[in-house]
Amino acid sequence: MSIAEIFRVLCRRWYVMVPLTLLGLVAGGYLYTTVPVTYESQSQLALLNSSRVAKPAPSYGNPLAYASGSLIGTADVLIRALQSPETARTLQAQGITDEYGVDFAAKAEGPLLTLTVKGEDRAKVLDETRKITDYAAEQLQVLQKQARVPDGYYVQSARIVPPQKPVSQPKSRYQKVAAVVVLGITGAFLLSFVVETWAGARRRSRGLPDPHPAPPAPAPGAGRLRRLLTRPLDATAVLTGYLALALFLPSNLALPALGGAGTPANVFALLGLFWYLATWCSGRIAPAPGTRTMRTVMLVLGVATLLSYIANQDRISGQKEILAADRGLIVLLVWVSLVVLTTAGIQDRERLNVLMGRLVVMGTVVAALGLYDFFTGTNIADSLRIPGLSSSTASVNVMDRGSFTRPRSLTAHPLEFSGMLAILLPFAIWYAFDPARRHLRAYRRWAPVVLLGGGLPLTVSRTSIIGILVVALVMVPRWKPERRWTAIGILFGSVAVFKVLVPGLIGTITGLFSGSLNNADSSTQARTIKYPKIYEYFVQDPVFGRGFGTFTPERYFFTDNQYLLTVAELGALGVACLLLLGLTGVHQGGAIRRLARRESDRELGQAFFASATVALVISATFDTLSFPMFAGVFFLLLGAGGSCLGFVRHEAAEAATPPASPEDRGDAQHPPRPRTPDSQRLVEI
Repeated sequence: MSIAEIFRVLCRRWYVMVPLTLLGLVAGGYLYTTVPVTYESQSQLALLNSSRVAKPAPSYGNPLAYASGSLIGTADVLIRALQSPETARTLQAQGITDEYGVDFAAKAEGPLLTLTVKGEDRAKVLDETRKITDYAAEQLQVLQKQARVPDGYYVQSARIVPPQKPVSQPKSRYQKVAAVVVLGITGAFLLSFVVETWAGARRRSRGLPDPHPAPPAPAPGAGRLRRLLTRPLDATAVLTGYLALALFLPSNLALPALGGAGTPANVFALLGLFWYLATWCSGRIAPAPGTRTMRTVMLVLGVATLLSYIANQDRISGQKEILAADRGLIVLLVWVSLVVLTTAGIQDRERLNVLMGRLVVMGTVVAALGLYDFFTGTNIADSLRIPGLSSSTASVNVMDRGSFTRPRSLTAHPLEFSGMLAILLPFAIWYAFDPARRHLRAYRRWAPVVLLGGGLPLTVSRTSIIGILVVALVMVPRWKPERRWTAIGILFGSVAVFKVLVPGLIGTITGLFSGSLNNADSSTQARTIKYPKIYEYFVQDPVFGRGFGTFTPERYFFTDNQYLLTVAELGALGVACLLLLGLTGVHQGGAIRRLARRESDRELGQAFFASATVALVISATFDTLSFPMFAGVFFLLLGAGGSCLGFVRHEAAEAATPPASPEDRGDAQHPPRPRTPDSQRLVEI
């Protein structure tokens, strides 16, 4: 269905679209006038060492020099005490009824605490901020007294920033208004197509002709805009638009009102879902056969996320956690959109090949930008400014490890960049070996392999090396001996090339792994020390968790492990769904490889197998689904694997069914058209 056809349906059903849209606008305006403005006030405390510990004074007697990392544990204990339900009840008895929060100060390297109060009464918010600041200092003394700390060894507190004048926070009100307006427009859109479908079914049941036939194709001399609007869309075109936005815009840029969930790519994916629903309601498209498995798994994940969202409403949650849970539902809907568009929307095998080829080419461009960052020591993503978009994360400076710059290209972090390259590398190898691309020059076929594979070690991370090893262990043993030994020789030769071109890189990488094995690496220690803390949150709700998207680093800490993060947010049920998701991707790749009748399809199935395996493994090295570019490409690949499996199953079923004679088919005058060989296929990129 083209964009022009969608608008024609909306115009025909104006009596549905217009009233519901106006109702959403009126409801949004009512909320804007009735929802009060929220005010926020902050203060900051610093913890100082005791006078006895401070003697002799190595910093010339300056007591503020002792606000060091040694008191971070003390600050963490104080934060937990102030966030406990008992403290909340005590403060409520003292008249502090507004929402408050206590956390480490942003970008603080020492025990600096920020106390925040939000409310609707500006004067009351300021007074409550003063009371909580005083209470925090008193509570620090009470905790030490309960622990029987000797006199003279008490940790002291200093008010670095006094309670500030409350400032208005209109963002939450704007988000509520936007949610109501979007809900009204979305409901009007979907109901318009439901009415259109119902009216068409009624006409057909009465034997009446369609009063709205499809418009003729535009004349060759028609304007470009008209041709664009009347051109029929398909899922491959929609997903290509999504990939262009996801891979060619910095992944940390988003619409300010939606936070990290409001990236342009995510918004486009949701619009693509509306296009699919409109086309499906009009009877123009039906889910491709044999592709139900991945959609069923996504349904299971969605149910687990909704149960966690409901469970989150039963505990005491701050406004930030509630908004984070809402954003989590938006992100989940985006992932569902990608899986539905790929599995149910792609109706032609050639269009799937086109999509995979475009993904490889776009990923190669991202890899090339990362190589530019590495050799120039810059960060190209920081130089891009898009009007109307703002960064949803704190600015990431150019990161170094050893003497090397860790590139991140257009991703949010070097780990996301390395994960992207690792899951795309198997498809670059399939792209190079695909018989349909033998007419291309060698450098065009092998450039993606060189850039994606060569960019992985340059990220100077364990994730990248693990990704390379997993790809090699999964793909190389399945190749024929000639190709296998050639690949092994290239792997060893590439190590020698890196030692010559980038001196010291191989030693730095081996040092990362040796430090991890000896527990001498600070990065590894920072990860393992968080395991007991995650268990504390897990036991609070071991089944459903705290809510998807609520375990934010600003309030808690970075987990650097997707499985640990899922344990905290979705509980044991969520971890089971995450494993089921990855294992389904692995199963799809293996099933494609077993059922395929062409060597090209076997290569593609092995690529899906390797990519899903890589995602399962590296999810233990960083929180993969917290990064929008990696997560979007990951779910698109899962859906593409389901779509490919559906096509391969259909071809296998056709091959297993003996062909019927023309007399049996009643089609003697129209013999079947011979299948075009793979070598003669035209693949559009």
